[in-house]
Amino acid sequence: MSISVFPTNQDLDPARLREAFGIFPSGVVAVAAEVDGAPVGLAASSFTSVSLDPPLVSFSVANTSKTWPQLRRAGHLGVTVLADHHGQVCRQLAGPVEDRFTSVPISVTGDGAVVLDEGLARFDCSIYREVEAGDHTIVLLELHAVEHAVGQPLVFHRSAFGRLVG
Repeated sequence: MSISVFPTNQDLDPARLREAFGIFPSGVVAVAAEVDGAPVGLAASSFTSVSLDPPLVSFSVANTSKTWPQLRRAGHLGVTVLADHHGQVCRQLAGPVEDRFTSVPISVTGDGAVVLDEGLARFDCSIYREVEAGDHTIVLLELHAVEHAVGQPLVFHRSAFGRLVG
């Protein structure tokens, strides 16, 4: 006897998938570097830890991204875990390229990694590997340095920003 939990003719259209994927809350990071003398960056809600040895993290970026081809040229990337007060900063990082870092306090490492000064965790990384996965690329980053603070993370859930309660 078989039990069917899912309809067999279910349509996996992108809108339906986006809605289902949005049920799972995630943190948000800024990925940034200095490229040709200017900060370049993007926001990602697909960040995750991968390995302690070697120390690796990952995020996914759309293959249609116009920012990733610029960012991937950098020797080092900064990854900043955004705090619950960074909702507007996150919107900026997803907005027009020329406004992404306007009035955002940042620091640049000697290797060109850009991190947000008020981030909860800040990582200095380099690209370890890129894996094509459908309409996105999974980017594995090797960590070179880390620092962290105390606070609450920005949470992305059902296409909106929020915060943890408790």
